[in-house]
Order: sequence, then C-alpha cells, then structure tokens
Amino acid sequence: MTFIEYIASPPVFITVGAALGLAIGSFLNVVIHRLPKMMEREWQAQCAELRGETPPAPPRYDLMTPRSGCPSCGHRIAALENIPVASYLWLRGRCAACRAPIGVRYPIVEALTGLATAYCAWRFGFGYAAFGAMLFTWCMIALAAIDIDTQLLPDSITLPMLWAGLLFNLRGTFVDLQSAVIGTVAGYLVLWAVYWAFRFATGKEGMGFGDFKLLAAIGAWLGWKMLPLVILASSFVGAVAGIGLMILARRGRDVPIPFGPYLAGAGLIALFWGKDIVDHYLAQLL
Repeated sequence: MTFIEYIASPPVFITVGAALGLAIGSFLNVVIHRLPKMMEREWQAQCAELRGETPPAPPRYDLMTPRSGCPSCGHRIAALENIPVASYLWLRGRCAACRAPIGVRYPIVEALTGLATAYCAWRFGFGYAAFGAMLFTWCMIALAAIDIDTQLLPDSITLPMLWAGLLFNLRGTFVDLQSAVIGTVAGYLVLWAVYWAFRFATGKEGMGFGDFKLLAAIGAWLGWKMLPLVILASSFVGAVAGIGLMILARRGRDVPIPFGPYLAGAGLIALFWGKDIVDHYLAQLL
C-alpha cells in the first residue's frame, strides 16, 4: 500500500481531517480576532494619507506577528498552552500566568472546525471535493464569527473564496462551470436588488455589500440551483433569530443584526445536504 492509498483510506483520512481541522480552527481564531483590527489599521492609514498626514509607522501587526498572548497580562502563549481544545481544558479556561478567564469561543471554534473538517472527509472521501469542502467550511466559519463580532465580511476572504470556487468547478467538482458562473452573478445580483428595493422603500440600508459578495461566493461553489435554498434557509433562520433577540434580549428594531452568519450556515447546509433536500422537495411536488 502506497502512502497516498494509506491516507485515502476512510478511517485514516477522517482522523487526519479531524486533526487538521483542530489546527486550522486554532488559526481561524487568530484570523477572527486580528483581521478586523488589521482592516481598521489600514483604514486609519488611508484616512491619514488623505489628510496629508504622515504618522509614524506602527509596530507590525498581522496574522503571524506578534505572537499570541493574554489580553489581560500580555503573557505569551507557549506551545503547550496552544494545543487546540486540550490546552483550554488543561488550563481550565484561564490564563496560565494571571488566571484571567479565556473566552469559551476559542475552543468552540476549534472543536467545530475539527468536527466539520472530519465530516467533509467522511462525506466526500479523499479527493478534490473533500479538500474544496474543507476550504469552503473554514471560510464560512471565519466569516460568520467575524460578522457576529464586527458586522464585517472582509473582501480578503470573500473574494479569494469566490475565485477559488470557480477554479474548483473548472473540473466540475461540485457543479459545472456554467452553473458556477451563473451562480456567482445571480448570487450578487439577488441581494443587490433586495438592498436597493429596501433602500428605496425605507430610505435605510438593510444589509451590507459584503453579504452580496458572500452569496456570490456561495453561488460560485455550489451553482445557481442552490441559491433558492440558501436564501430561504438563511432568511428563515435570520427572521426567527431576529424576533427571538427582540423578545428575549429586548433589542430594538433599529439594532442591526448581521446576516452573514445565516448565509454561512445555509451555505454549509447546501454544501452537505442541499442536493438531497432539493431532490426530496422536487419528489414531493411531482
């Protein structure tokens, strides 16, 4: 048995997928925390340039530098303190130095990414589809968390994701290329039309342009036939969540609710079970 054949065997591939997902989940926590701050720094620099100012260069801050540390005391996280999920449980959810609490979302993102990646390995088997599904899933998790925190959907994720979907579908990995291209255009234009219709009717902005790009990216991966399912599922869950927040959390109607997490969740549903759902629905109609 060759090494590729060994890795491709379902038990091994699923195990490798779970381990890889846990590691990627740890990196996604960095992306979720730092990418919005990097964007804010870039905007501040652009504004300073427009004002004709030349502020001193700030210290390097990106996804790699500086090393991760405790936000309370600045303690640099050692390798043994950075093992996905396990370190959180070992440290009992507290910093090793100052014992300040660590947010529970860190292990949740790691565990969710590990489980979802393992499921991709099991659902699609060794090959392009599994690796594409993993990439799609990682992007969805990162975008959903960033949108919850900041109501931003960074172009640095949505646009490369869009092009990656088209590239994967050059081989017809998920859908044929024509369906992917139509899905990209239709995904953007549908929410663009909803945005302008809502703005003309109310004078307010109902969603951000990042939502258009996210749905376009989903269309690039899954094709135009999945867009109705994604739109219906995300709208239904978003409406239920919005009503629930207004009732339980007493949030006013004017408080914005990010739509990206619902699009991301619906995109994952469509990726994993969309064809079965659509086929079942059509069978009921016929």
